[in-house]
Formats: sequence, C-alpha cells, structure tokens
Amino acid sequence: MTIELSDDLSGLPPERTVFHVDQVRMRIMTGDHPFHLAEREAIAENWRQEVAANPALFDGRMILQRRIGLVRGGIVSEGYVAPFSTFLWWRKQPERHGALHIHSYPVLETSDGALVAIRMGAHTANAGMVYFACGSFDPDDVVDGHCDPELNMRREVLEETGIELHDATVSDGYYIAHFRRTVTLFRLFRFDETADQMIARIEQHMQVAEDKEIAGAVAIRSADPSVHPYHAGMLPVLNWYFGQGQDVAE
Repeated sequence: MTIELSDDLSGLPPERTVFHVDQVRMRIMTGDHPFHLAEREAIAENWRQEVAANPALFDGRMILQRRIGLVRGGIVSEGYVAPFSTFLWWRKQPERHGALHIHSYPVLETSDGALVAIRMGAHTANAGMVYFACGSFDPDDVVDGHCDPELNMRREVLEETGIELHDATVSDGYYIAHFRRTVTLFRLFRFDETADQMIARIEQHMQVAEDKEIAGAVAIRSADPSVHPYHAGMLPVLNWYFGQGQDVAE
C-alpha cells in the first residue's frame, strides 16, 4: 500500500479538533533534517542568543518531523534526529514551515475526576508553563527505526514525577490534536488515587530527582484556560476531557 505523506497537515482534521486513531507509526530517516541543513547559520546564531539568556539550556538530540499522513486507523510520519537548537529556531518562525513537531501527552486522570500536570522550572525552555509530564521524542525512544510513544511516555513521567504508568488503566489507541504544525498525541492513564495523593507523590519525588526540571504539580478540574499558564497544546485536550470527549472525529 502506498502511503501519501505531505509536509503540511492538510490531510488531518481542522486545528484543535480531537480525533482518535488506533496506532501511530513514526519512521526515523537517516541523515540531517532538510530544515536543519537550510537554516544552520540562523540556528547557530539563535542558539547563542538562547544560551546567553538561559545558560542552563542543553543542545540535546530530539526527533523533528518532516512529513505526515493520515491512513485508515492511524497516522504515519517521517522524521529526523536533530539538535534541540534546530527545534527552538523552527518554533520561532511565524509559519513554522520546513518541519513538523510531534509530541506525546500522558494524561494522568485521578480517582476524583481531576487531571494532574506539572509546572516547569525557571531554568527550562518552557519556564513556568503548565502541561502534562512529557518530553520530545529523542533517540532513546527509537526502536527498530521508529519512535515508540509508549516508551517515551513511561520514561518522561517516571523521570519527572516518579509515577509508573504501568500502575494505571490506559485508554485504547491515541487521541490527536494539532495546532501551528505541532501534533499532540495523548492517552488517558487512570489511577486509583486522588489528585492530592498523586501530587504528594510527585512532591516527594522532586526531593530526590536528579534532574530538577519541574517546579511543582497541579490538579486541573476545568477547561478554564486562565487557571494556569498552559502550553497551547493543553487547551484542546482540556476542552475535550472536561466536555467528556464528545467532539471526537473518527
């Protein structure tokens, strides 16, 4: 079967529309991302400015997507391993042409109907922002030439919160929404603990965590966008969840 991939998202439902797929297949290509090759000088100059403003930044390796397609039952994409500095420069562009970003949200649902998210530390690239514990796909998430969303979610949640996703009941497949050429994959992980209990566990983990990326944990109980300084990718997820997920495009 021939799979049509494109460098835009015109084949997906409209922006901020949550839809469900059974599977996600993200292939990793060899070589350098074309955007990285075309923008190397601008990327280097922007990185110098970023580090001058925030010396704690680290130019690690991550997965930056190039093309994406929607097929029956799932989405497929092609991406490249690229420096974090390339991603930072790309996301500053008004139209964000030349690349796509896919990231995963493990949505932690508590027994009393709240969602638990984290607030990022002042030294991070998203200082002060609130979103679900997550991180961009990186080479550690690549298995047999493809990104593994489950591996990424488990690793990021465990590192940042000390919570093991294996202890939760997980929703089937993936829910997806996109905005400004960034695609959010998310799944619900339902725990038998209250929000207060989960936050207490996270705060205990923060005392011993080697990487002090987060500044705290919060319980979310509504879709009100003014409650916290949310990352843009959070808003469709919150609208979907607190609207009971009735507006899901299949």
